[in-house]
Amino acid sequence: MSTDRQAVTVTPWSPRYTYVPALKVGNMVFLSGTTGTDDHGNITAPGDIVEQTRQIFRKFERLLNEVGGTCNDIVSTTDFYLTEENYHGTAQVRREVFATNFPTSTGVKIAGLLREHALIEISAIAILRDPPK
Repeated sequence: MSTDRQAVTVTPWSPRYTYVPALKVGNMVFLSGTTGTDDHGNITAPGDIVEQTRQIFRKFERLLNEVGGTCNDIVSTTDFYLTEENYHGTAQVRREVFATNFPTSTGVKIAGLLREHALIEISAIAILRDPPK
């Protein structure tokens, strides 16, 4: 397994940040904790945990596409959420994203997130499949 590290971004990324949105190491991709924001850092659906979750997976899809993958390559997620109100609705988003190929998952209810108005933050790990031969 290659240990070359490749930072993965889809929007301009400031060198002041001490992390990257995703990091590809070999055929694994580690997706940083991500909130439901647009390309300018604005929450896309204030007060709507379901749409914020959908936006997070859209962002994951874009990042994974950069390295030849898709959300179907995600094998594990960790959800950090503030409220249980409508949290059950995030399961429908997971059904849309993963169909029947569900990853492992951990849900952690927390008291707060750094991003104002964010109701959920998700991190993930993906394993890219070998390209067809």
